[in-house]
Amino acid sequence: MRGASAARHVDTLRISVTDRCNLRCIYCMPEGGVPLLPPEEILRYEEIVRIVKACVRSGIRKVRLTGGEPLLRKDLPSLAARLSLLPGLADLSVTTNGVLLAEHARELQRAGVHRVTVSLDSLRRERYRMITGQDALERVLRGIESLFETRMEPVKINNVVVPGVNDDEVLDFALLTKELPVEVRFIERMPFEERGRALHGCGLWAREVLPGRAILQRIRDALGPLEQASPAVAIPGPARLYRLAGAKGRIGIISPVTEPFCNSCSRVRLTPEGKLRQCLLREEEVDLKGLLRQGVPDTALETLISDALAKKRSLRNGDFLLVRKAMVQIGG
Repeated sequence: MRGASAARHVDTLRISVTDRCNLRCIYCMPEGGVPLLPPEEILRYEEIVRIVKACVRSGIRKVRLTGGEPLLRKDLPSLAARLSLLPGLADLSVTTNGVLLAEHARELQRAGVHRVTVSLDSLRRERYRMITGQDALERVLRGIESLFETRMEPVKINNVVVPGVNDDEVLDFALLTKELPVEVRFIERMPFEERGRALHGCGLWAREVLPGRAILQRIRDALGPLEQASPAVAIPGPARLYRLAGAKGRIGIISPVTEPFCNSCSRVRLTPEGKLRQCLLREEEVDLKGLLRQGVPDTALETLISDALAKKRSLRNGDFLLVRKAMVQIGG
């Protein structure tokens, strides 16, 4: 178990601003989709800002806006602008599938977003369509270009490696780091089940994962030695970073299945319906939206959040088999 610590900091909040997505990725969305929340159940922007204020007072320093697909949420840059002005918030970022990114990158940059991570699992048009259900690869690549134009760096690309589907593109993605200042992060596909029944397209076992160490070995064998690299941001995440000789960018490995980092995890999640989830792999949630709409004062809200963060610090290993929701319902 990597990175165990009794005194770890919990300083990162991932906010899923919507459960809607314009893609149907095979490892995230069940084939038949999921029931969508009615609009009135989704957190309003003013509620998100109020929750983040309380979280920052409780020790959160880094906020990431996710989904679903966050750019489907109307006027997302206005939320980002309000969050970027909060005293004590050191880092504001967005994770997107990139389909709508080119149209919104400049607005996000002006709103105070520091950087954007793009999920991209294939550089081949037909395979991308097979994985996501949409013929949108060119739009995503244009979105990535827009990040360089707006200088929201480092540009990060998340690549979920699915054995037998896209693992033969590992070297293609690794080579991107030779000429571009990008951080390509290879992520082991995570198994999720629903009440003992595997969600179609989401369930798998550890033996079906291509381990992060095997990904690294493939890169070393084909492209040469890798040296360890330092994070480009002040508050690093779970990726172990490496660099090819002379490369402009970095290669990251995130191994939640074969080398779990539960004991050093520093993040909590806010779901679209306003529930604070201390761990991706546990079902316990604090209904912050319900409390807000009941008129709870800020002091009580901050106490509840502080208690939840304290409990997070004591949590250890999670269990994929306990998760009852699809990834798109929790927040990527």
